[in-house]
Amino acid sequence: MVADLNEKNTLLKSEKDEMNRLIQDQEQQIREIPESTQQESTEHLQAHLNEERFRYQNLLTEHLKLEERYADLRSEREAALDLSKLGHNRFDSDYSSSQSESIHSSVLTGSEVSSLEREDAVQTASDVSLLMKLQRRVTELEKENMDLQSEMDTKEEQLQLERTKELEDCQRVLGAERDYEALKRQELDSDNKKLKKDLQDLRQSLSKGKGSKVASPGGQAYNVVLEQLNSTNEELEVRKEEVLILRSQLVNQEAFKHKETGSEGDSGDSSRSPTLDLRELNEDGELWMAYESLKETNRILASQLQTQGQSHEKEVEGLRAELQRIKAELGQQQQMMSDSLELPHDARIQASLQHEISRLTQQNMEILEQTGKQDKMIRKLKKHLKIYMKKFGDPEGVHIEQSSLENVVGESGRQVSIVRKERDFQGMLEYRKEDENKLFKILITELKPRGVAVNLIPGLPAYILFMCLRHADYANDDQRVSSLLNSSINAIKSVLKKRGEFETISFWLANTCRFLHCLKQYSGEEGYTKHNTPRQNEHCLSNFDLSEYCQVLSDLAIQIYQQLIRVIENIIHPMIAPAMLEQETIQGVMGVKPTGMRKRTSSFPEDRGHSLESILKQLDVFYYTLLQHGNDTELVRRVIKQQFYLICCVTLNNLLLRKDMCSWSKGLQIRYNVCQLEEWLLDKDLHGSGARESLEPLIQAAQLLQIKKKSQDDADAICTMCTALTTQQIVKILSLYTPVNEFEERVSISFIKSVQNLLKDRKESSQLLMDAKIIFSVTFPFNPSSVALETIQLPSSLNLSFLTRV
Repeated sequence: MVADLNEKNTLLKSEKDEMNRLIQDQEQQIREIPESTQQESTEHLQAHLNEERFRYQNLLTEHLKLEERYADLRSEREAALDLSKLGHNRFDSDYSSSQSESIHSSVLTGSEVSSLEREDAVQTASDVSLLMKLQRRVTELEKENMDLQSEMDTKEEQLQLERTKELEDCQRVLGAERDYEALKRQELDSDNKKLKKDLQDLRQSLSKGKGSKVASPGGQAYNVVLEQLNSTNEELEVRKEEVLILRSQLVNQEAFKHKETGSEGDSGDSSRSPTLDLRELNEDGELWMAYESLKETNRILASQLQTQGQSHEKEVEGLRAELQRIKAELGQQQQMMSDSLELPHDARIQASLQHEISRLTQQNMEILEQTGKQDKMIRKLKKHLKIYMKKFGDPEGVHIEQSSLENVVGESGRQVSIVRKERDFQGMLEYRKEDENKLFKILITELKPRGVAVNLIPGLPAYILFMCLRHADYANDDQRVSSLLNSSINAIKSVLKKRGEFETISFWLANTCRFLHCLKQYSGEEGYTKHNTPRQNEHCLSNFDLSEYCQVLSDLAIQIYQQLIRVIENIIHPMIAPAMLEQETIQGVMGVKPTGMRKRTSSFPEDRGHSLESILKQLDVFYYTLLQHGNDTELVRRVIKQQFYLICCVTLNNLLLRKDMCSWSKGLQIRYNVCQLEEWLLDKDLHGSGARESLEPLIQAAQLLQIKKKSQDDADAICTMCTALTTQQIVKILSLYTPVNEFEERVSISFIKSVQNLLKDRKESSQLLMDAKIIFSVTFPFNPSSVALETIQLPSSLNLSFLTRV
């Protein structure tokens, strides 16, 4: 036996040495693994964890839907039983619905299962028939839509041809009128010169007349000459007015000829022609006299304006700077006009249009920049105003009750101060068993979030519930603990089902998370209690372990979060496409429609009023409401990221489905709108929330619309740049690209094929449209509270006088 034991001992030692050697080899291999491999492994595990969390939350959503379906079927079954109760009694009359509500999975009898299966079969058959009808109807509508669209395109082509013909006729008529006006102008000039010559001859003949009788006033010759002179002057005045009118018409026709719409060009032309008229018409001295009288009038006005010189110096400086800028622009336009005169007629029109578009774009960008600065200043002032309102307000429930410090007047009329003695509270609330339903009714069912969120500390209902729970734990009453937790959860679910607006959901999401954090903070576990004060550690639960209820509350918070995201989607979804695509944020550049495309209108008439400003205002409402209700910062960041993902999905999907939106100008507009969203994130200090990264596909789509699309280098640049877009999305945008004007060109098929060849090795999803219904997985990191439970006061507005502070 000793020999056998020695042999076994030796064998075990050898095995031990071998295991130690293997462990050392594994440790050496782990040390030799590079940090990049470890990081990749960590990222892979994190991605796997996120995928599992996303799958679990989807299963939780499906479970919730099944619960709702089960509740509906049970209510229908109970209604049918009530109707058939008089005829036959198949079920126990003592059946209690309250018990079934607290049990998630109940066992059904065979007859009940068969009846439910029959109902499901009938429902499935009706759904299938309805689906077939809807599919046939959709096919018919698509066919009608295609016919209407082809008919509309034909009519638009005819209309375009008619417009082109009318434009040519109008140009011919204008040309003929211009030639006629030019001939008439030459005739009037010749008549004017002839009249001037006759007038000069008459003056010379009068000055050379012999004797004083011939040229003396009152003489016959003098009167005849004077009458002729007056008639000649009147005719000359008429001719002057006609010449001025004709010259102004020539200037306008020349402006129409070059299609110049700028106010500077018109003012430049009109400022040159009157100068020329002044030189030609000033020979007789009449205009000089008028000029002298105007100078005298100007001297009088100048003496009156001297007293106001000091107050107008700044304004004059600004006007001078503006004048210099206008002069510079006028010089550029004159240079452009002089250069364009050497070009052919069509090239001259194109050059003038391009110059005008560039000028208006620059002007609009400056105006938009000023508007953005003003909006930013308004937001800052509003923020300061809210801070001052909170600072000088007197919210109820924050200060000590004033009833304990009221002054009473004695018989002698002298005021006497009555001060309540300080008590050492334990941070618990006691209530009677019969007041439990009243507690849930006041604190959950009938509570209005708006008044509570404005006047009380954030998370007050959660603190009150936990303080009641602490007293039940202190009394070692397990039934009261279970009833309190289950009834609270059911009451919150009922409230969210009846009142599913954003404000209510946000309020109870914050309170559910705070209740969950309180259960963890005062659970007694070392990982949670290390952030507590010594006084808070004294308030930990002493008799019950409620870790299982932490998971239940976490699932409830996930359900509330998903409901919140769906409500936000319903509010903001109709606003996205009109604001991001249809509204012309940058005026001038967006005004030209793609050639040959009919103007698309919004699907809903009420969507025409939506703008990017309305989206930013709605984002402000969501953001400040979430913070006001006391939601965790990480949770708020997750909600904002989900909203920006929705904006990206809806905008990109509309872009991929609408040919009239795929143009260079729309790319510029989308990029500008995205910049406004990014500025909103920076203003709210949310640049690290991942919201900006969720906009990356939309940013790359806008860049794809603006980049060159001709050479092989352009194709390589597109493949390098568009990493967040799939191959199908890139090809779809390139194939839908529509030039806005004649300066752009369509994307050639060979270029699209070259891009496809470069992207064929990508491993990605084949889905064209982004899924806007995805809700990212959410976590609720532990966030301990610094509020001391013993300092929380019960506001009188809640009518919770039946609760006693302990």
